[in-house]
Amino acid sequence: MKQDKKLKKENFSIDVLMDENLIPEELKWSSSQGKGQSEKASAALIYLWNAHKNETFSLDLWTKKMSVEEMNKMMFQTIMTLANSYEKATSEDQLANAMRDFGEFFGEKTEILPKSGKFDGNGER
Repeated sequence: MKQDKKLKKENFSIDVLMDENLIPEELKWSSSQGKGQSEKASAALIYLWNAHKNETFSLDLWTKKMSVEEMNKMMFQTIMTLANSYEKATSEDQLANAMRDFGEFFGEKTEILPKSGKFDGNGER
């Protein structure tokens, strides 16, 4: 006897307030799990995989108020999160660690992380 699974639908939305040149002024996001509450954000990086086209759709948004320092921190955290997600999805720890190494290099070059002596002037070990 086949048993039907109950599927639950969740929603995630981003509202973007743009100026006359279509540059984001403000980002707000909400999810159906957030009980109608929205939160402000300074940037959003959204990537969706289209298996039929075998390609990634990307939507990168950031407000004009976001500083380079904030962007550096966001990119550093994103690189490290991607490494963790990749390892979790594939069990490829060697490649995930290589991504983390690049993340550390990026973190040092943008002064998010203190210099460790791990990388020389051109990024090689």
